Amino acid sequence: MKKGNLRLNIIFAIHTVGVLAVAFSYLPRWFILPLAGIALLFCLFTSLENATLFFIRSIPFFVALPLTTNFDSLSFGRVLAVVIFLRWLLQGQSELIWQKIKNFFVFKQRPIYLTTLVLLGIAILSILVAPSTSLAIKRVIYLFNLSLIGVVVRDLAIQNAEFTKRVVKNIVIPAILVALLGLWQLTSTYLMDIYQFVDIWGNGVERNLFGNAWADIALKANTWFAYFGEQLSLRMFSIFPDSHSFPMFLIFALPAVLALALYKVIQKESLREMFKTRGRLLVVAIPLLFLDIILTGTRGMWAAGIGSIVTIMVWLYIFRKQGVDQHKKSVFKYISSYLAVFFLLFFVAYPIFASPQFLVSKLDGGLLGQRIHSIINLGETSNSRRLEIWRDSIKSIAKHPLLGVGISNFPVIVGEDLAKVKAGSSAHNLYLHIAAEMGVPALLLALYWFWLLLKSCYQRFRGESDPLLLVYFGASLIFIVWNLFYLLTDVAIFDERVFLLFAVISGLILAPHQKPRENKN
Repeated sequence: MKKGNLRLNIIFAIHTVGVLAVAFSYLPRWFILPLAGIALLFCLFTSLENATLFFIRSIPFFVALPLTTNFDSLSFGRVLAVVIFLRWLLQGQSELIWQKIKNFFVFKQRPIYLTTLVLLGIAILSILVAPSTSLAIKRVIYLFNLSLIGVVVRDLAIQNAEFTKRVVKNIVIPAILVALLGLWQLTSTYLMDIYQFVDIWGNGVERNLFGNAWADIALKANTWFAYFGEQLSLRMFSIFPDSHSFPMFLIFALPAVLALALYKVIQKESLREMFKTRGRLLVVAIPLLFLDIILTGTRGMWAAGIGSIVTIMVWLYIFRKQGVDQHKKSVFKYISSYLAVFFLLFFVAYPIFASPQFLVSKLDGGLLGQRIHSIINLGETSNSRRLEIWRDSIKSIAKHPLLGVGISNFPVIVGEDLAKVKAGSSAHNLYLHIAAEMGVPALLLALYWFWLLLKSCYQRFRGESDPLLLVYFGASLIFIVWNLFYLLTDVAIFDERVFLLFAVISGLILAPHQKPRENKN
């Protein structure tokens, strides 16, 4: 093992163990500060690649810095993103900073960055119409801050082809860790009552990880449990703020897990041979992540999984029309077959939802079935409320089509206090949310941005020859769309951890791709 990798592993282990010790109150919260100091020094003096990989591994373990009693919500991840970006910007004495910026934003060559700049410009303009200017400015800074890591990842991937593979491998690490922590959280529901659980995970873990303001909101919002009458079941959230951002993170991470588990299998020529070949031991992590996604109880995520079947059919049609070679089509079909595991795992999830969690017996085992049925029950409380919010959002878009009501000012649309922004007041639909806050032009640009991302992913898949990356880009065609479907019912992509991982994978996908190989059929 190279010395650089060894130091990376040691510092990451120290950081992760320390954060978890603080989260579960084995160490005082102020201990976060020296942990952050160690991580910061490592990222300043190691190579830029290793600093970036440390950042990627640590995304779920970035905690709020306890700077003062009243200011304890600034995420260390936001600080580290700026530090790594500045290191990237200042590296190399032969290239002036202004030239690097100029080269990066060549509009003719990079339409996605022109789209990004125009979106940023609209967001800034929307500040002018926002009832709360401060909230709007904070949100623009927040999104810009989190996007910086994607810029660095993209540039490093261009400079070193092997870096892309290293990023894929490093995404797997936090994905498995948080999935295992989710199982530990599930186990804890059988060892304590609901009050003990809320005290440990709300007043303890969430407060230690994300600060007092979020912990107070989380305890009041209570999105961690599924209720049906007197029946109660955990909606798994691991060490994430809620049960919406956690499954989004896992979905974005799944292509990396599939790539590392299956890259040797897909080197077989035919689909039949692939099914006969064993994957690596890591393949067991695939059902683990799928099961955790189901156990979050997030109905929109389940429905989006069904939508992914349509996605697969559409991609296969495109492959046939575009003359994608037979081996790549076989690889995509093999990857797609793992979606069957997701649906089969509902039979495993059923007895878990039916089990007597929090030391309370359940009247029957129908909670999971009732929750699935509630997806199409428009009279169900959360569904009816969501429909009301959608109607209010559409009315607001009609009144303010150009700049919306101002970024981060959505509560005014539904007559809520602007303080509700921190509590997650939203349109419960990313696309309506963007149009309502920033106007219809912003929505059209955002949709175009997503289309460019998927187009680039498709081109990377067609032109890729490395087995690991072939699986990664092929799986991304499915799972990115899965999350885009889910965002029809949520805006959880704005959660810091989800957004950071999305920025990382976007950086990988948007790095220049190879030209497609000639059709060999």
